Amino acid sequence: MHAITIPEPGGPDALVWAEVPDPQPGPDEVVIAIKASAVNRADLLQRQGHYPPPPGAPPYPGLECSGVITAVGADVTEWQLGQEVCALLAGGGYAEQVAVPAAQLLPVPAGLDVADAAALPEVACTVWSNLVDVAGLRRGEKLLVHGGGSGIGTFAIQLGAALGVTVIATARATDDRHDRLRELGATHVIDYSTEDFVAKVKELGGADVILDIIGAAYLSRNIDALATGGRLVVIGMQGGRKAELNLGALLAKRGSIFATALRARPLEQKAAIVRGVWEEVWPLVEAGRIRPVIDRRLPMAQAAEAHRVIESSEHLGKVLLTLA
Repeated sequence: MHAITIPEPGGPDALVWAEVPDPQPGPDEVVIAIKASAVNRADLLQRQGHYPPPPGAPPYPGLECSGVITAVGADVTEWQLGQEVCALLAGGGYAEQVAVPAAQLLPVPAGLDVADAAALPEVACTVWSNLVDVAGLRRGEKLLVHGGGSGIGTFAIQLGAALGVTVIATARATDDRHDRLRELGATHVIDYSTEDFVAKVKELGGADVILDIIGAAYLSRNIDALATGGRLVVIGMQGGRKAELNLGALLAKRGSIFATALRARPLEQKAAIVRGVWEEVWPLVEAGRIRPVIDRRLPMAQAAEAHRVIESSEHLGKVLLTLA
C-alpha cells in the first residue's frame, strides 16, 4: 500500500507519499481500507519531530479515518467484513489501509457520507471526554471554547449547544466566521485579536468550563475568566508549554485545572471513551444536531498542502484527505 511517510522531520514538504508494507490485523484488530482521514494539529507536531506515535502505533500521521473493513482479527466478533466505519487512531490515518483495535471503531452515523465521517472520531472523543467526563459540564452552565473555528472548536460549540449550555467562542473575525459559529450554536463570539476575552467573559458572569487549546500563553487569563467553581481543561499547547501559575487566583475562584491528552491513553480508556461517544454523541449526529464541519477536501497525496492550510489558521472546521 501507500502512505504519507516522514523520512526526516521538517516543514510540509517533509511529507512523502511512498510505498510501505500492508498492515496485518492482530487478534483484536480490524484492517480498514481508508476512504478519508482528517488533519489535526498533532499531525503537524509529528511532522516536525515533536510528537512521536506511541509504541506499537503506525509511524504515519493521522489520528482518525473512515472506510470499509477488509480484514478481521480472530477474536473480533462485533464487526464484519464490508462494514463502513470510522475510527479513532493512535496513528496511521494518512494511508491506504490501517490496522486498528476493534474497540476504537464507530459505525458511520446514519445519513452521513462515509468520507465525511472521517472528520468526527478524534474531535468527538476529545471534546466529549473532556467536557462531560473530565469537566462535568452541566445544562445551564457557560462554556468558553478557544479556537472556535478549529475542528475541535466547531465540534465543541455544537456539543455545548446540544447539552443546553451557553457557548462563548473566541475566533478571529475574518469573512463570515463569527456568523457561522453562531449558526453552529455559539451565543457569543469574541474576536481575540481585537477584544479582551477576559473582560467579555467576566461581563457574562465568568465561564464555568473553559476548553483551551492554547496552553501557557492563556493560563493566567483563563483563570481570571473562570466563574467561581470553574473548571479549566487544557488540551493543547499552541501558545507554549511553560507558564507561572497564580495559586492565589485559582484558590480564590475555587477553580480546577485539568490537562489531558488522548493519543497515548491505554486501550481500555480509549475504548470506554469511544463507547461513550457512540452511545451519547452519535444520536445527536444522526438527529442532525451535530454535524461535521468540513473546510475542504484534498487528495491524500496532497497532505503537504493540507498542513499548510492548517498552519495558516484560515480554515473553519476540518480539512479532509481523501482517497478515490
